[in-house]
Amino acid sequence: MRVQNSMSALLLFLSTIQLASGQDYPVRAVRIVVPFAAGATNDIVARLFARKFSEQTKQPFVVENRAGGSGIPGAEFVARSAPDGYTLLLGNTSLLGIHVSLYSKLPYDPRDFAPVSVLAISPSALVVHPSVPAKSASELIAHAKASPGKLNYASAGNGTPFHLSAELFKAQTGTNMVHVPYKGAAPALSDLLAGEVQLMFDNIPSVLPHIRSGKVRAIATTGATRLSLLPEVPTLAEAGFKNAQSVSWFAIVAPKGTPKDIIARLHAEIVKAESQADVRQRLYELGAEPVGNSPEEAAEHIRAEIAKWEKVIKESGAKADD
Repeated sequence: MRVQNSMSALLLFLSTIQLASGQDYPVRAVRIVVPFAAGATNDIVARLFARKFSEQTKQPFVVENRAGGSGIPGAEFVARSAPDGYTLLLGNTSLLGIHVSLYSKLPYDPRDFAPVSVLAISPSALVVHPSVPAKSASELIAHAKASPGKLNYASAGNGTPFHLSAELFKAQTGTNMVHVPYKGAAPALSDLLAGEVQLMFDNIPSVLPHIRSGKVRAIATTGATRLSLLPEVPTLAEAGFKNAQSVSWFAIVAPKGTPKDIIARLHAEIVKAESQADVRQRLYELGAEPVGNSPEEAAEHIRAEIAKWEKVIKESGAKADD
C-alpha cells in the first residue's frame, strides 16, 4: 500500500510538471512586469500584447508596473522569479542592451534571461530647431564641423537611448556637439522647442506634432528604412551613415531556466498577436514596427545590442545618473 501511495504521489507530481510546462500552459494568470510607470510607451506595448494574450489563451495576462531605479529593480525581480512562465519581463533597449555597460554593478545579467521574442523596434527622429541652417543630415554635419562645440543636443538623461544615439551619431560623423542632459524627455523637448538647445534624438510620437507644425525640423530617422509616419524623411543610412542606425526596442523575456516548450508557446502567441491588423496598426501609431522574431534570433539581437552599446559607452565616457 505504501509503495502504491508513493507511486501515485510520483505520478501526480510528474503530471503537474507536464501540465506546467506542456501545451496546456497557461493554466492561471501570467504577469508581465513593466519596470516603468503606467502610460509610457513600454507600458502601452505591454498592455497591447497582454490583452491579446488573454484573448488567445483564455487566461489573464496582467501588466504589473514596478517603476523606479531606471527599471533595474523590476528587471531584477523577474530575473529572480520562478522560471515557470508565470512572471515575464517587458524588456527594452536600456534594460537588456545598455545597462550592463552603463552601470558598474548590475544585480542581473541581461544575458541570463530566456528571450522569447523582440516584439517591436522603434526608430527615432533626429530633429533640429528651425534656427539651425540645415535641412539634411549632410548639411547638419557640415554645419557642426564648421562650428565644433557650438551645437547643443538635449537628451532625457545620461545613458538614455537617445543620449547614446547622439553619441553614436557623433562617432560615425566625426562631429563635436555638446550634450545637455535633462531629467526626462519632456523638459528636453520643451527646451528644444524654445531654442535653448539646437537638436535632439527623440521618439516619433513625441516629436511628430511639432514636425508637422514646423516647430522643429526632421533631419533623418534612425532605422533601416523610412517610416510610414514620416515617409518624406530619409534615414541616416540613406545619408551614408549606416553604422549610425539606432532603434529602441521592446522584448518579452522570461527568467533563465524557463522550459523551452513554454518559451515556444509564448512565442507562438506573439506571432499570432502580431498577425492581427489592430496590433500592427497600434504599433505603427507608436512609431514602432512589429518584429516577432524567434527566441534564438531575439537572443542574438540582445547580444549584438550589448556589444554595440558597450563600444559607444566606452568611447563616449557616458555614465549613468546617480
